[in-house]
Amino acid sequence: MTPPPIPNPLGVHALVWVGDTAPASVRGAVEQTKAAGFDLLELSLHDAANLDVTAAADDLAAADLQVACSRGLSFTADISSDDPATVSKGEELLNESLDITHRLGGTLLTGALYSALGKYGAPLTSSGRRNVVNVLQNLAKEAQNRAMSLGLEVCNRYETNVFNRQGEAADWLRARRIDNVRVLCDLFHMNIEERDAAAALRQVGADRLGHVHFVDSNRLAAGMGHTDFTPIVAALRELNYTGYISAEGFPIPDSDTAAKQSIDAYRRLFNF
Repeated sequence: MTPPPIPNPLGVHALVWVGDTAPASVRGAVEQTKAAGFDLLELSLHDAANLDVTAAADDLAAADLQVACSRGLSFTADISSDDPATVSKGEELLNESLDITHRLGGTLLTGALYSALGKYGAPLTSSGRRNVVNVLQNLAKEAQNRAMSLGLEVCNRYETNVFNRQGEAADWLRARRIDNVRVLCDLFHMNIEERDAAAALRQVGADRLGHVHFVDSNRLAAGMGHTDFTPIVAALRELNYTGYISAEGFPIPDSDTAAKQSIDAYRRLFNF
């Protein structure tokens, strides 16, 4: 018997289409996302200085697309740092990003919100961990005031020293009772760090699973690597996951093929 479809909004990252957030690029990404049949466009805010927020919000609304935003931090603006000035810069960036997401009409800010994206030369310090807790608690409260939520993308060991395993992040959030924050499970990073992706999703649990980057082992569209998606889909069904499923992959062999491969895989695997 074929299981019933799951009504997940299907998303695609703007980087599949374009490499920046200049007005013409965002407009093109919106048009291509809509034409391909997705429900959601995920925008990176690393290029936020070039983003015309009002124009982008109008383009998204006209296309009837949902939006989520993502960002990581830099080593000069890192809330896991021991340096108060560096932490302050990171907190400022996060609050600016939350505001931009809200103005775009989005309700989810996600990404590696807790550290710089890059290889660290030492383990996270106790003071750095306290800084992460304090900043995320404050950011989560502000998000809740705006009817928004946060998603922590758990990245591999070559990109952060804060969280590398999905269950670790979920348990950390539960232990500290940081509300309004969930885990973004990225299958590319999970392929590197997790022994069993489906088991890792179950450890995160329905209460903390907030977003899924649905890509293959090589960060290409689902079906272009070696990931076995059958147990992963089964775990998501078991958890009754109805949140975003989004493709954050490389535009290989080209943007249109990557997008079509992604949405075809979604529909085949999830019975859409």
